[in-house]
Amino acid sequence: MKSFFIPILVLSICASVQAQTVNLQELEAHFLVNNSQLIASKYAIDRADALIVQEKLWQNPTLSVSEVNLWKTYRVEEQPYLFGTYGKNQQISVELEQVIETAGKRKKRVALKRLEKQSAVLEYEELMRELKKELRLSYHRLNRIKQEEVQLLNSLSLFSQLNEKYEKQAKAQNIATADFYRVQTELVDLQKEQVILENEKWEALNSLRILTHLPNLQLNEIAFSTNQIQKHSLPLDVLNDVGLQNIGVKRQANEIKIAESQLLLEKAERAPNLTLQMNYDRGGNIMRDFIGFGVSVDLPIFNNNKGNIKASDAMVKQQQSTLFSMEHSVKQTVVNLHEQLNRLSTTLNNWPSKDTEGQLQILENYKKHLQNKQITLLEFIDFTQAYRQANQAFFQLQETYNTTLEELQYTVGKDL
Repeated sequence: MKSFFIPILVLSICASVQAQTVNLQELEAHFLVNNSQLIASKYAIDRADALIVQEKLWQNPTLSVSEVNLWKTYRVEEQPYLFGTYGKNQQISVELEQVIETAGKRKKRVALKRLEKQSAVLEYEELMRELKKELRLSYHRLNRIKQEEVQLLNSLSLFSQLNEKYEKQAKAQNIATADFYRVQTELVDLQKEQVILENEKWEALNSLRILTHLPNLQLNEIAFSTNQIQKHSLPLDVLNDVGLQNIGVKRQANEIKIAESQLLLEKAERAPNLTLQMNYDRGGNIMRDFIGFGVSVDLPIFNNNKGNIKASDAMVKQQQSTLFSMEHSVKQTVVNLHEQLNRLSTTLNNWPSKDTEGQLQILENYKKHLQNKQITLLEFIDFTQAYRQANQAFFQLQETYNTTLEELQYTVGKDL
């Protein structure tokens, strides 16, 4: 039965010689240049710029032409011709009006539009950070999947050959049929696990392809980091400066500025605008050609915008309260994630055995013991299951560590 075993290191060696061409930094570079969601979000900033330009413009003047008689009227004072031989019996009135906004309303609206542009910039930054976090999580997920895949393929190869040999031995009645069924059951479980892992791999790989716009990206083309697990110390000023870095807090602070700017605009609306007028009247008064000037203004007797001012003031207070709550929540989240990260770091660094070569040697020894009938088949299967589960637990803890680190960096607002 010695011939059914192959060296457990073969697949590991094959995996290590695969060409690795794209690292995390290169994936992020592709993402920043090609991601369509980011490109679409940039247009919102351009739109906000255009609205600022529009808001700077004055209102157009109004030209009114009235009191024109289109027919000849008798028993009137004759007027000089307007042009040619026309206009001797015609009357006309022309009025030009221009609205002049008072209390700096136009400047306040421009300031409001600038804050709205800043909101668009922050939305873009938030989208970029969220998608970058998603990209990194998919990257770390694929790293864990690749390690599990190498281990699983080793086990599949081992039990496939073991199943073939035991089937022949069972048919020859050299071993109990129950032993063959045990090997077959273990092989089926491994094949089921392979299907689940394949689905998980393609899901994570598809996420990377979409984010980076690299439709042909393959797992063996990705270079995974081999950085050691380490404890991360939070800078002393992180909690104090969380409002300067956390994108959610920055957006909320900008919302307060928008609400305050809107309040200033509503207060300015209490002051009525002026309408300057210039009028020309031909033949409609005691003067043959009359030119006059005037001004009109609304009298704020019934409506002085109190309701809108009160509503805007309430909005400012609401946004300030939201910011206070958000800052407190973010600080607690940072502390919690930092503690989780250090616990994971301690656990991983104290892991009982991270010597892959030593573990493989132990597995090799167990195979020899099975060949020499020094252990039973059940003991061998139990050991291989425990070996695989222990490694899976380690790989998953590594992924959890990296996931927690990315969440912490996203919440803090910068890489640690």
